[in-house]
Amino acid sequence: MSTKKSNRSGKQGENKKELGDRKKSASLSPSGIKLFLSEVQSEFRKIVWPGAKPTAGLTSFVILLVIVISLYLGSVDLLLGKLVSIVLK
Repeated sequence: MSTKKSNRSGKQGENKKELGDRKKSASLSPSGIKLFLSEVQSEFRKIVWPGAKPTAGLTSFVILLVIVISLYLGSVDLLLGKLVSIVLK
């Protein structure tokens, strides 16, 4: 087993050079904007979107959690408001 980490492509110096080139061409020039948009498209293709069933389940869970937390905070606010009004009388 080797403890030395290696670059996947085997080319260690080229990644820094490519990164520097991208930063130079990533300005607001038309070529920089075109490069940015093509990179955004390639990243969007990598996204794995969930199906309808998990999305509906998680959405209902979030709505239920929001209702429970709002009821809790509303009741705490009501109780503390009454406590403060009793103390001030």
